[in-house]
Amino acid sequence: MWTLAWLGMASLCLGAAWAVPAKERRKAEKPKAAVALYENLDLDNYDLTLDNYGEILDLSNYEELYDYGDLAPKIEVGTLAPRPKDPKTLPNLDATAETPKLQPPTTAGPIHPAPFPVQGLPSCLLCLCIGTSVYCDDADLEHIPALPPDTTYLYARFNRIGAVRAGDFTGLKKLKRIDLSSNSISWADVDAFRLLPSLQELIVPENRLTALPELPRSIVRLDARLNRIPSAGLRPEAFRDLKQLQFLHLSDNQLDFIPAPLPESLRSLHLQPFDSGLALSHLIQNNNIQTMHEDTFCDSHDHSQVRRALEDIRLDGNPINLSLFPDAYFCLPRLPTGRFS
Repeated sequence: MWTLAWLGMASLCLGAAWAVPAKERRKAEKPKAAVALYENLDLDNYDLTLDNYGEILDLSNYEELYDYGDLAPKIEVGTLAPRPKDPKTLPNLDATAETPKLQPPTTAGPIHPAPFPVQGLPSCLLCLCIGTSVYCDDADLEHIPALPPDTTYLYARFNRIGAVRAGDFTGLKKLKRIDLSSNSISWADVDAFRLLPSLQELIVPENRLTALPELPRSIVRLDARLNRIPSAGLRPEAFRDLKQLQFLHLSDNQLDFIPAPLPESLRSLHLQPFDSGLALSHLIQNNNIQTMHEDTFCDSHDHSQVRRALEDIRLDGNPINLSLFPDAYFCLPRLPTGRFS
């Protein structure tokens, strides 16, 4: 009887073992297969390259060794990907993007442009500013614009500027050259240039000046050719204290005499009248120097005086006969250019 009971229990155990699903049996066998696969690898001489990759790892059963079924849903080849549960999450491809609308300004009043700086910008809008030089040539200007405070050179030629005011150059302590050639300047304030401590060159030919304003003592070159300046338009002894003056060009004006005394620093003096080769549209009366004083160039009381710097004196074209004043040139390195008969 005990024998029959033991046989019954054994049959029950065998039936339960056969009831285990095939998938569980496969999972139980996979670790054994994996161990068996890597037992064949020679780890001491392991060298994995692209050439022996297929020999070392068996790619045919790679997918069987590692089951990723619990990480991603299985998708059969040739079928569409599953749609999301909520269709509203898909973008509407038929809808077109709307053009954003511009919002009206919030301010009730008109919008004013930002104000320009007081110094610098106005002239650099009308003219060309390069470094400390301002170029305003042929800009149809009727007056001198506000200049940057560090302006060193100003070129405002071929405009319609009619006057130079006292405040046009206020505060421009670095200004060295002013070129106002070919304008219509008929008047310049007496203090327009006098307070410029660094001014070395004042160039104002081809204008309508009838008087010469006071100049700073730093001036080296004055070019006022082709104006209408008479001898009465020059202050008495206007150039005596200009110890730096080297070039004084007053050709083609209305002078009746040489503006003496002249500073010892002077190198070039041009007083010749209108050149007939120039255009007649200037319509000016020429210089008309007919006489000179014997002390015009030299000190008649000091016959040892020598003025080596003054080498260029142009009086040609004037009606003066230079041979009538033989004692006027003894200190000069060379005779003036002009008529000696």
